[in-house]
Amino acid sequence: MQNPITIVAASDNHYAILLAALIKSVEVNHKTPEKIDFHIIDDGISARNRQKIQSSVDPQITNLHWHPSKSVVPADVKLPVDHTAFPLTTYLRLFGPYVVPQDVKKIIYLDVDMILTTDISRLYHTDIGNNIFGAVQDVGKIVSCSWGGVPNWKELGMQADWKYFNAGLLLINTEEWRNKDITNKVLKAMYDNMAHVNFADQYGMNVVLVEKWVELDPKWNWFANDFCEDPFLIHFLDVKPIFKNYKSQPAFKDLFYKYLEMTAWKGHKPVSGYLRLFRKAVNKLKKRTSKLLT
Repeated sequence: MQNPITIVAASDNHYAILLAALIKSVEVNHKTPEKIDFHIIDDGISARNRQKIQSSVDPQITNLHWHPSKSVVPADVKLPVDHTAFPLTTYLRLFGPYVVPQDVKKIIYLDVDMILTTDISRLYHTDIGNNIFGAVQDVGKIVSCSWGGVPNWKELGMQADWKYFNAGLLLINTEEWRNKDITNKVLKAMYDNMAHVNFADQYGMNVVLVEKWVELDPKWNWFANDFCEDPFLIHFLDVKPIFKNYKSQPAFKDLFYKYLEMTAWKGHKPVSGYLRLFRKAVNKLKKRTSKLLT
């Protein structure tokens, strides 16, 4: 019997709808005999939405494994509280290599705001050798990008043209990640450089792992604002397609709803973009409250 393809994602209740579409897109496009083990780090998804996600998958193909976020983050670990509007949920990807069984040698981490268009096994079986992980360059491309790189790259001794990756998709060698204690190193880098943290844990990962990652085909993390005839995976970096003020490629929004229609969210219509702004404000408030309590 073949080993399953192991995927990890993290979501709160707000984006459970995105998670459902992502899982369905992975399942529908999967062609090889392996089963899919989807490990979900659950940061407050309601029982109703968990059931909706569960009812949307084909159990002959996909097994869902739920991990409450409180059981994932060790009690002695404090997540950095930065000044951005990113939810604390985003930090949970750092613990992906620890939620899967110890004998799982490789995982794919996916942000929930993604849609797959091809067989996930093509990515899973990509050879990254003994490297820690594979990823795709971010929009800003290099660490010295003035709006999207590592703001204090000079002080950290980096070269201006070193490549900067997007952490939304990671093909991770779990043994190397755990053996090198990457999670704690990333958290420490963030605490040590908190004034410069711009994109949550993506900043920390690029500081710790610069020049230590394998570059994947950009089609494996294609940003939805740019057109591509045949992307392998679409990443809705900006406004998500569930909002009326979505402004990326229209064809990618149609594709998202194609898969969403196959889930328990069938018939969903885009909602006001003001809900998105409200959520960002709530995220910032939660972080300020968290700082006051620590």
